[in-house]
Amino acid sequence: MIAVLAFYLFAVLAIASGTMVIASRNPVHSVLWLIMAFFNAAGLFVLLGAEFLAFLLIIVYVGAVAVLFLFVVMMLDVDFATLRSGLLRHWPLGVMLAGLLLAEIIFTVAAWNAGAIGPAARAAPVATDLPNIEALGQVLYSRYLFIFEVAGLVLLVAMIGAIVLTQRKRKDSRAQKVAAQNRRRPQDAVVIRQPAVGQGVEL
Repeated sequence: MIAVLAFYLFAVLAIASGTMVIASRNPVHSVLWLIMAFFNAAGLFVLLGAEFLAFLLIIVYVGAVAVLFLFVVMMLDVDFATLRSGLLRHWPLGVMLAGLLLAEIIFTVAAWNAGAIGPAARAAPVATDLPNIEALGQVLYSRYLFIFEVAGLVLLVAMIGAIVLTQRKRKDSRAQKVAAQNRRRPQDAVVIRQPAVGQGVEL
């Protein structure tokens, strides 16, 4: 009974928080509602027995991504009047895209349940005596290893692209010369001085 009440509590709060994310006029408030939605989603993961995913959601998304969003939104000079006018202007397109996305989700769920093989048979076999984290690691690094590696490669390319796009060529910038640093000898970098007593060092 307590588990059912907790599920409905987390589910209702998660839906309400997600609604407030897109309904709030202040972007800072939207990020705070997003953090609350993440916490409620983590509670649902705990009820499902996936405590690793719950802690991962809190540590990665709440502790890093959402806080980064909050800092970026607070540091930017956001014109709220322009945001509201743009929202009203593109409201029909947003409703149309939301309806299309909802139709795709319904079609995907219907096609998944209508297959010849049930969802339980399509799932990866997991031993019941293994801990949650160990079972997830065995499935991730065996059956889905190639997909996991491709995802890491995509993130690496995105990181390199972001670094390249943010680089600016300026006249006063000094680039690092690795070859010149490797050719430099200790005799050229260090000068030993032995001044007499009461005499300073002459540069």
